[in-house]
Amino acid sequence: MSDADARFSRLIAFAKQLYPGEAFIPLHAPVFRGNEKAYLVDCIDSTFVSSVGAYVDRFEQMMRDITGAPYAIATVNGTAALHLALMLAGVGDDDEVITQPLSFVATCNAISYERAHPVFVDVDRDTLSLSPDALAHFLRDHAERRDGGTYNRTTGRRIAAVVPMHTFGIPGRIEALAALCDEWGLVLVEDAAESLGATVGDRHTGRFGRVGAFSLNGNKIVTSGGGGCVITDDPVLGAKAKHLSTTSKRPHKWDFFHEEVAYNYRLPNVNAALACAQLEQLDTFLADKRATADQYRAFCAGEGLSFLDQLPGTASNFWLNAIVLEDRAARDRFLEQSNAAGVMTRPVWILMHRLPAFERCFRGPLDNAEWLEDRVVNIPSSVRP
Repeated sequence: MSDADARFSRLIAFAKQLYPGEAFIPLHAPVFRGNEKAYLVDCIDSTFVSSVGAYVDRFEQMMRDITGAPYAIATVNGTAALHLALMLAGVGDDDEVITQPLSFVATCNAISYERAHPVFVDVDRDTLSLSPDALAHFLRDHAERRDGGTYNRTTGRRIAAVVPMHTFGIPGRIEALAALCDEWGLVLVEDAAESLGATVGDRHTGRFGRVGAFSLNGNKIVTSGGGGCVITDDPVLGAKAKHLSTTSKRPHKWDFFHEEVAYNYRLPNVNAALACAQLEQLDTFLADKRATADQYRAFCAGEGLSFLDQLPGTASNFWLNAIVLEDRAARDRFLEQSNAAGVMTRPVWILMHRLPAFERCFRGPLDNAEWLEDRVVNIPSSVRP
């Protein structure tokens, strides 16, 4: 057995120690040990199980309290939240939206729903989030300010927005990105789908741009089965998000008057009941996940493995812990060994510009993203029993 394989075996054994008694250790499983069942029964008994109900209102208030945003709008999932966020940002037909190639496909899908074009700019190796340095170089090389906005000199299209993602719950260099967006007149939309509970300084992720989007999918730090949320500091955008997510129906006791083409992106009350019970436990979940990350960090340091960590001055939620291996061959060996041993691991996503739908998108150099694609592996990260 090679030294690398021996280290992999010890890491697999360590993961089994963290999650004892499980024949198969998932990457991230939901934990329901609070008021979930009680709230679901209460919701069912109320008969308000669809898109109107007390738990939806309560969920939105809890998201305002947690993030500090004055406006929070519940949605049926994180993709819907991001789509709404892009609409609020004014993204439209044939616009360009700068984002990162290392992301879940929902980021690019949401951009495409607005008939806009993703443009890929590189990430930082230490955060896996959009790189301010790469963005600054890209804008200097390709962008120009004109009346009416910022344009890509090469394609001739308007650059409407910038969408970084806080990958695996690790906050990116969002303050530097926000400063660049201000300099160039671009709208910053935060894909905070994975970063509920994460902060930069004392400010929650999702609060640095005009609008932020969160996910409460089944594998997130808290879940409502599906579910998502849009947050903003802008009262006009908050009201517009609510209106667009509820089929643009004018409030009335009985009339069905819809003011424009819009979306049924409402979060059902039954899902919101689950979300409320989960959010009540967020602090406990965060403490547990940060303790798990501490143990992984110490183990990796002793084994000479590279653990993907938070930047100074930030607090990750450590939704998914990750290691960075030597190369693709080492990555693939570890994936094979760990999954064969009943310990679920997975590589980072295939980069967006390699997918058929986005292979023709305009892009800058993507050296870091391609380097990371060959090396990053997620390891078990559930809240522990």
